[in-house]
Amino acid sequence: MTTVLVRRAARWIEGLAFLLGIGCLVWASVIWARTAIYQVHAKNQLDHMRTLTPVSGAAGRPGGNEPTGPADSLIGLLEIPRLGMSAAVLEGDDDRTLRVAVGHLPDTALPWEKGNTAVAGHRDTFFRPIEDIRVGDEMRLATRHGDFEYRVRRLAVVDSENVWVLNPSEYVGLTLITCYPFRYVGAAPKRYIVQAERIAPHNRSPS
Repeated sequence: MTTVLVRRAARWIEGLAFLLGIGCLVWASVIWARTAIYQVHAKNQLDHMRTLTPVSGAAGRPGGNEPTGPADSLIGLLEIPRLGMSAAVLEGDDDRTLRVAVGHLPDTALPWEKGNTAVAGHRDTFFRPIEDIRVGDEMRLATRHGDFEYRVRRLAVVDSENVWVLNPSEYVGLTLITCYPFRYVGAAPKRYIVQAERIAPHNRSPS
């Protein structure tokens, strides 16, 4: 009798584990599909924005005529050709934003401004490819205000509380931030930093 009960319990546990596995796969598929759809939508939105006449004033700053910081406002499209990486960049670094895109840190410069533009992304989604980035790699940030090209100058690993990487630099730059180590299970204790210098701003003329 005991053996029969044990076998039944084992079968029940196996069935439950199977259902949980299916549930996890479905959940992951839904998240992946939602993110992929949003990326397509963001790229189409950027293409539409680039057909319009740029507004005056700095987008996302008081005095400009563009949105002043909603989490879903589109900044542009970040590309790293050698890594085959492409991701929309939105204003904000909250969880909702980082689930669907790379987030621009609101207290840092926008790409078309002078200063240090900082963006953050999850190490297990959009910023997974930067595990293989190298000094000298080129990046492009396409925005409504033009296409801005950068070359990687420095890679670093810092403690999570080190905010000096957000400080204005002596050059116009772009800083990428993600958690580290890349393969760490749970909340990673460090931050992986990619610092790049602008090499070719290409501002579009008004349509």
